[in-house]
Amino acid sequence: MADPWLGIPLADYEAHMAAPSVGQARMLADSFAAALSAHSPTSVAILGCAGGNGFERVAGTTVRRLVGIDINPRYLAQARRRYAGKVPGLELHCADLQRELPAIEPVELVFAALLFEYVRMPAALANTRTLCRPGGVLVALLQLPGETACMISPSPYASLQALGPVMRPIPPLELRHSAAGQGFAFASEAIIALASGKRFSVQTFRG
Repeated sequence: MADPWLGIPLADYEAHMAAPSVGQARMLADSFAAALSAHSPTSVAILGCAGGNGFERVAGTTVRRLVGIDINPRYLAQARRRYAGKVPGLELHCADLQRELPAIEPVELVFAALLFEYVRMPAALANTRTLCRPGGVLVALLQLPGETACMISPSPYASLQALGPVMRPIPPLELRHSAAGQGFAFASEAIIALASGKRFSVQTFRG
């Protein structure tokens, strides 16, 4: 079965995430910027980078190499059109985090937001380990289940509803346990609450 992310137009995804009723595009970019400020990496990878959400936040930071990885080649093509020559050391790789990755030089910080809910987490974390330098940092953002809010926010962009059957909420403790199995040591957690009622866990690990 084809991955549902391959069938969702980037325009639909970005409009959905930016919609006032969803409000997640700004939150993801802000969380990435906060990770850059907290850890001052010179190299960083964004897993599930789509069309480059957050890429613009490396301007004026210590980042000299930015790696974007996504399963959808059309998303990456748009990211290249938008950011080639505009962000330092841009590398884009089309890959499934659940499968063998191409040869990629490890980075100091890996940012994985709303990714582990859609993949086989042990396999994805094993690949994440290869992307993170010894002593590096993994920042993972998970959506927390809510009592009333559905996991995929309603919006006019019906293509996003294809994600519903494959999205699995990941309890923060499950992520910590799996991450520990790959040599990541839990460092901290913060909770983000949006006006929509959705809540997110931002966990930081040391490699």
